[in-house]
Amino acid sequence: MITFIIRRLITTVFLLVVVSIITFGIFFLIPRLAGQNSYELAAQYVGRNPTRSAILQMEAKLNLNAPLVVQYWHFLWGIVAGTHYNSGPSVTYCAPPCFGYSFRSQQPVWPQMVAALPVTLSLAIGAAVLWLIGGVSVGVLSALRRGTLFDRFSMGVALAGVSLPIFFTGLISLELFSYKWPIFPNVTYVPITTNPALWARNLVLPWVTLAFLYAALYARLTRAGMLETMSEDFIRTARAKGLRERNVVVRHGLRAALTPILTIFGMDLGLLLGGAILTETTFSLPGLGQFTLLAIQNQDFPEIMGVVLLAAFFIVIANMLVDILYAVIDPRVRV
Repeated sequence: MITFIIRRLITTVFLLVVVSIITFGIFFLIPRLAGQNSYELAAQYVGRNPTRSAILQMEAKLNLNAPLVVQYWHFLWGIVAGTHYNSGPSVTYCAPPCFGYSFRSQQPVWPQMVAALPVTLSLAIGAAVLWLIGGVSVGVLSALRRGTLFDRFSMGVALAGVSLPIFFTGLISLELFSYKWPIFPNVTYVPITTNPALWARNLVLPWVTLAFLYAALYARLTRAGMLETMSEDFIRTARAKGLRERNVVVRHGLRAALTPILTIFGMDLGLLLGGAILTETTFSLPGLGQFTLLAIQNQDFPEIMGVVLLAAFFIVIANMLVDILYAVIDPRVRV
């Protein structure tokens, strides 16, 4: 098991380096292939109506005249050890991990993302717990009661949940439970360190709205997996040995059916940790999703690049954890 984990850690580090190369290429190589020179590329980082001297200073600060290999090395070194953006008498220091420096807001990108990260973590982890417990439970019960009224009703609700977009269900939930019936009034983010009860109360609607979409998908996948697993020979063998039905379902059926669920759970959680844009925008939560949307609207390329790197980091780490959980659930994958 230790050897398996070490191999996965090495693979994860390699993937993170590959992701950094791809991200760097998207923002620095592709524009050059499209015909932009270093001067035109620097103009995108300065702001609206920049002067020529400001563009030239930005070109020098970002080392855009240097070869791409040198630029990537400075980019990677900045993430690990920080970097200085130097242009004559003007020196700007970006402390590690330097995910870029926004010359429009005059702030490093990393502290801004750190400030928004607790909101996204609160939203993603709370919703993940709800959709995982709710979706898997409903899927298992539907599979065990195949063809019953509960099965048809739950799968009908799941179909509606998959079909309805988050901004629709979010606005409906706000209209009903915040404005018409003020069960959850004034839905705003409150840090958990300030008031845990108010933190949880204000996140109930965003949690339920986000979890409704994913729980519906997980219920359908769990039901399909359980129906296939419960018809396997090893399930009949377990029953023939006289095992209790609960042990057959949980220890044998559910354990085998959880493998595809773990795969999509790692991807979904990693994506959400990178920013749940629709949910955060609907409920005006100042998380990474809203930070990303504002960065795109302002065409702030360092901020966009920082979010891309952070989101990719979460996805890679989530997949590494899924691989390790695979090894716990099914020892055959350790080979």
